[in-house]
Formats: sequence, structure tokens, C-alpha cells
Amino acid sequence: MANVITILPELKGEEQAYIQSLIKEMSEEEAQQFATVYRARRKDPQIILLLTVVGFLGIAGIQRFVVDQIGMGLLYLLTGGICLIGTIVDLVTYQSIAFQYNQVQANQAAAMLKDMRG
Repeated sequence: MANVITILPELKGEEQAYIQSLIKEMSEEEAQQFATVYRARRKDPQIILLLTVVGFLGIAGIQRFVVDQIGMGLLYLLTGGICLIGTIVDLVTYQSIAFQYNQVQANQAAAMLKDMRG
């Protein structure tokens, strides 16, 4: 049984618990492969926070483009972060934005490994 703390020590809180639930049935080798793929795809919440702060400087929505929410990114870009209200909301919820994106990436990485196993 793989341990998330040893293969992905940078994870914290609910992300750590979520990844542990995904890798609990994996062998150590599979968990290492998962960690390699997930680490390459994962977005750090601190990066999302910094990109959200950039929205106050006039380039709103970059954080949404980074997490593959192209429609929201365009909306923020064209409306000044929906008159800065959306940017302020994202400033408060940046961890949730990153976690939702990372969940999708973790599920895709786990499915890819499962497909490779047969």
C-alpha cells in the first residue's frame, strides 16, 4: 500500500486525503508512476493565488485560463474580472479552484495508469 506522504510530500489537507484514497490500492511502483504524472499536471494553489492577484493589475482571468476554464477566463478578461467582484471571489476561493482542477488531473492520471495495467 502506497503512502501519499512519501511519494507526494508537497500535498496538504483535503488534496492529500483525496490522493491517498486514489493510490491506496496501488503498488509502490504504480504509485510512483502516478506521482510523476500527477506532479507534472498539478497546479499549485499558490500559483493560482498569484495569478489572481495579477487580475487587480488589469489582466483579469489568467488564473481561469491556467485551470482550463477558458470561457470564464475570457469573461473575466473582457469584463475586468466581472468588475473585480469575480477576482475578489477567486482571491478567497483560490484553493478550491486549484483543488477542483487537481482532482480532475488526478482522476485522469489514475485512469491512464489503470488502462496501462490492462
